Amino acid sequence: MAIHDFTSERLFVDAPLSEGASVACTPDQVNYLINVLRMKVGAALLVFNGRDGEWRARIDQVSKRAVVLVAETQTRPQSDGPDIDYLFAPLKHARLDYMVQKATEMGVKRLRPVLTRRTIAERVNLDRMRANAIEAAEQCGVLRVPEVVEPAKLAAVLEAWDGERTLIFCDEGAEVANPIEALRAIEPGPLGVLIGPEGGFADEERDAIRSRPYTRVISLGPRILRADTAAVAALAVVNAVLGDWR
Repeated sequence: MAIHDFTSERLFVDAPLSEGASVACTPDQVNYLINVLRMKVGAALLVFNGRDGEWRARIDQVSKRAVVLVAETQTRPQSDGPDIDYLFAPLKHARLDYMVQKATEMGVKRLRPVLTRRTIAERVNLDRMRANAIEAAEQCGVLRVPEVVEPAKLAAVLEAWDGERTLIFCDEGAEVANPIEALRAIEPGPLGVLIGPEGGFADEERDAIRSRPYTRVISLGPRILRADTAAVAALAVVNAVLGDWR
């Protein structure tokens, strides 16, 4: 039997969910449900809000500009996934969209854009990032939509970092070539995963990251990966060793 229901439409809603709860859809959701999917009163779908689990709901009211859903039964309790902050230098449009989607699918808790000396795209559309994270969560069945944090310069991020959260730095100069071996030396707990910009970190940035007592360095193999590819590779090995794939 399948773990998740992938045949029903899933919708993220920003409203409390419980048995009998009414949920008013946003204008974009109204257009999608009524004009794109042609759903009618009584049609069923799955809804989630990142807090109260997943619920089977039915369309209760429909008008030209409004749709009201009613939650009926909980299909899955809330599960939060691993406590991973994903830190990355912003990329341009399509590749940033891809990175956000894949990080969401991998279950990260927060998306944290970090501005470095060689960051290509310093202007970050946070609303677009949130929309991509929501869409990915709706499509792949996860129950948590990662928080999207305001961009910050690398130096400020390092200065304010919580020392109780291990920062896993993905660096081609890692002393241990096998990332699994390096990760096994880390105690499970809150984590951050840091991927650099397309041109790599400047030497002084790498030195600053490595000098912090909370930093642990891993390699992502013998080949240089694009930043969006590195995101998938890094989060996969971290989840396998320290996350919720164990």
